Amino acid sequence: MENENIICGKNAVLEYLLSGNPIDTLYVQKRSDGTSSAGGVGKHIALVKQKGGVIKDCDAVKLNVLTGEARHDGLALVIPGTEYVTADDILRLSAEKNQAPFIIIADEITDPHNLGALIRTAEAAGADGLIIPKRRSAGINSTVHSTSAGAASHLKICREANLSDVISRLKKSGVWIYGAEADGEPYYKQDFTGGTCLVIGSEGNGLRRLVRENCDVVVAVPMYGKINSLNASVCGGILMYEVVRQRQSGVINA
Repeated sequence: MENENIICGKNAVLEYLLSGNPIDTLYVQKRSDGTSSAGGVGKHIALVKQKGGVIKDCDAVKLNVLTGEARHDGLALVIPGTEYVTADDILRLSAEKNQAPFIIIADEITDPHNLGALIRTAEAAGADGLIIPKRRSAGINSTVHSTSAGAASHLKICREANLSDVISRLKKSGVWIYGAEADGEPYYKQDFTGGTCLVIGSEGNGLRRLVRENCDVVVAVPMYGKINSLNASVCGGILMYEVVRQRQSGVINA
């Protein structure tokens, strides 16, 4: 089982170090002759020293234990713990940007690769933040950091006990809630230029009943082939970039 306090892999570790978040210890794999087996980590080490972190040499066995056998590229960073924000923090960021809120909710996405990919796209698309449930969801572990290419260190992430409650609070702030389901209305017929929250369901079950009932609109990505569903992160990516397209072009139904 992976530890949420461990980030591994050169790219994910570097992005976390550049994010300005607090750090603890950087473990660097060494060969028996004392030289580093992880090439190209000079910048990582310099940043850790600059931040006052601890650097420790270790062997592959130690790193494998620390990272739960995840791919580490000879590098693992111990952090104090993921600093989750509140939904209000995400809304404040929207206000600071002087733009309508753009928020993603991941409803019980348990595959860390899917969650990491969703976070990567959300950060790239300029979303203000992503919300996950406290239970029955992948946590922000090393796989999520790695799959997100380090985006998990930059995107604001909120963890809520009750998604239906947070949806109600977002609505009171003028945010429209769009749930993604196969039987919804075509996504390209919606107006995403105002406050928008996209709710992406789990890989196998889609949106939970109460979450779906609390959505203002249920939207779908039309399917024209023999496969009747998309990967959660792919569906989320299509919807997110429709939000980007509409907001940049000012054209709703192109």
